[in-house]
Amino acid sequence: MVATKSGNSRGKFKPELRNLTASEVKQILLKKISEEEMAVPEDARELEELKKITPLKNKFNVVSLFSGAGGLDLGVELAGLSSVLGDKKAMKLLNTDKESWDSNRGKSIFHTIYTNDMFKEANMTYRKNFPDTVVQLSKDIRKVSRFPKGQIMIGGFPCPGFSEAGPRLVDDPRNFLYIHFIRALIQTQPEFFIAENVKGMMTLGHGEVLKQIISDFAAAGYTVTPNLVNARDYGVPQSRERVFLVGVHKEKIEKKYNYHYVLPEPTHGESNELDLFHKKPFVTLEDAIGDLKDNPGPYFEGAYSTIYMSRNRKKSWDDQSFTIQASGRQAPQHPGGEPMTKLGKNKWKFNGENNRRLSVKEIARIQTFPDWFEFSDGENSNISENGRLDKIYKQIGNAVPVLLAKAIAQPIADFVYEELLEK
Repeated sequence: MVATKSGNSRGKFKPELRNLTASEVKQILLKKISEEEMAVPEDARELEELKKITPLKNKFNVVSLFSGAGGLDLGVELAGLSSVLGDKKAMKLLNTDKESWDSNRGKSIFHTIYTNDMFKEANMTYRKNFPDTVVQLSKDIRKVSRFPKGQIMIGGFPCPGFSEAGPRLVDDPRNFLYIHFIRALIQTQPEFFIAENVKGMMTLGHGEVLKQIISDFAAAGYTVTPNLVNARDYGVPQSRERVFLVGVHKEKIEKKYNYHYVLPEPTHGESNELDLFHKKPFVTLEDAIGDLKDNPGPYFEGAYSTIYMSRNRKKSWDDQSFTIQASGRQAPQHPGGEPMTKLGKNKWKFNGENNRRLSVKEIARIQTFPDWFEFSDGENSNISENGRLDKIYKQIGNAVPVLLAKAIAQPIADFVYEELLEK
């Protein structure tokens, strides 16, 4: 790796870009994975936990890394239920009550057997809403020695070092989480994986970062399809762009069944597209949270920073929300009242008296969690109300919108149900 100093005091990696053959990439990757595995001690308690897992033979068993509150997990489960029951019935079950969902969720072709996340409050939320998950680990993934075998691995690995990556991402110690996601794939070889990440991944290093990521996953045995999507195109009342890497195992699936993942066509669009492309109209804030005007539930209160007031934070009722962030303080404004006014560069102001941040219940709706989904604040009695609420805002903002996760997973669910499980 070539590292040079930039003009300021921070050291920045200046990549010396070079093309590597698939064989060279694999050698580098396997060497790095081997080094990481040798540094991970065997944990007797962890291995005992894994013994509790009995994968179901008539299901596609799910291993979820960086699971958080479970937005991606619930969307995948919903896709598996939709394949079996049909989309209308599955969606109706999701949007009724927890009892109805729990009594039918076992019909999904996907069954989660294992999760891992370091966020305590998110783990508590997950346990409340996914009671049948066999093993829930709260452990630094760098210290996990063995992962269970499943048929699909899901998760959104953080990418702290991607923005200043060197010639090989695996050489940058800041990317350990990315390395260990690949380590889990190499160790267990599931048929599919779905990984979510930020939009910026696609443009970092003029596309070289994404190219490296795809080559590394390919070396682990997968054909990888990168997909940049906007959540609002799939029925989410929010403009939220994210990258999904969908991996298909080359030998187990692609070669054997000639299967290639294809991103579903958007289901929602602008009014002038509806007839031509058979789309539904974008879901608006009025559609999503209009019934909560008089009963929004608790929301984050307090002063607004200059950063918050540097741009518009309020959408209209007939629009989609700004991206929901993992912070109560940075939550978008409720659409009620008068719009904000721009005063100058990076300076906006509120108008009227009806100005507040979106509530926890409202952002959960905007992230398409069902109303029965229960979030835990960690039962922290020693912190403020805002502090407890912020634990929930963080979980919801970090999550993949449930309906977006369903859309991404649906092609896999349909293929698995029609081609594998029925046989």
